Amino acid sequence: MSDMIKAILIPIILFVVILKLPAQNESILREEIKILDMAHAKAIFQGDAAALDSLMDDDVTVNHPTNKIVNEKKELLNLIQEGVIRYTSFERFPEKFLFFQDMVVVMGGEIVVPAKGAPNAGKTLERRYTNIWMNRGGKWRLTIRHANNVCSTISQNP
Repeated sequence: MSDMIKAILIPIILFVVILKLPAQNESILREEIKILDMAHAKAIFQGDAAALDSLMDDDVTVNHPTNKIVNEKKELLNLIQEGVIRYTSFERFPEKFLFFQDMVVVMGGEIVVPAKGAPNAGKTLERRYTNIWMNRGGKWRLTIRHANNVCSTISQNP
């Protein structure tokens, strides 16, 4: 191969490789965050305080579907231990991943059935959620969560 062809091809190949690296890294990170997001759903369903403690940031804030903003991990874990957050069924469907420096936003849907003693016990609830995962000291932690029940009817203004 002539030196002129090498001089042209090498920069083109490097350019293509560099362009593909972020997409590959994003794909790997997407899978990592999806695994964490689903582990969070499983831990909530199972009432696994130890798993939740390791997945959530110490300063986690949750806009909870019970219309309460929970500002501390300890308070959230207490709600789980008291049965306010408890389910007989919990399915999560991540739909959209947004990538930022040291932060990944996951948006999707959930279908849950609260357990006896919890608000809306026995009802199948569809809800939307947004989880924000932040890289804290090299570890991805759930830092912000918003979940709201989907209304069965939406009033429209004329």
